[in-house]
Amino acid sequence: MKKANDFTLREAIQEFLNAYRLDDKLLEKQVIESWGNVMGKMVSNHTKDLYIRNKKLYVKVDSAALRNELSYTREKIRDVLNKTVQADVIKEVIIR
Repeated sequence: MKKANDFTLREAIQEFLNAYRLDDKLLEKQVIESWGNVMGKMVSNHTKDLYIRNKKLYVKVDSAALRNELSYTREKIRDVLNKTVQADVIKEVIIR
């Protein structure tokens, strides 16, 4: 029989993340870590800086040609990264 204050480990961890407002940061970290797998080795090698602020993903690349190509697919990049973490983490992708 389950008592009123019994939680599964999953529920307890989720409750902890919600209480300390860490769930959004955890999802942002997962998005950043999945960048290399989603975008591929070539794009990952040319990515110099990657961070999220105010639901915007900022990507700094060292190649003007790559920057131009990525700017055409910003919405697709956003959708694929959000789908990877199964949450709506990113609203906009900014390529620099």
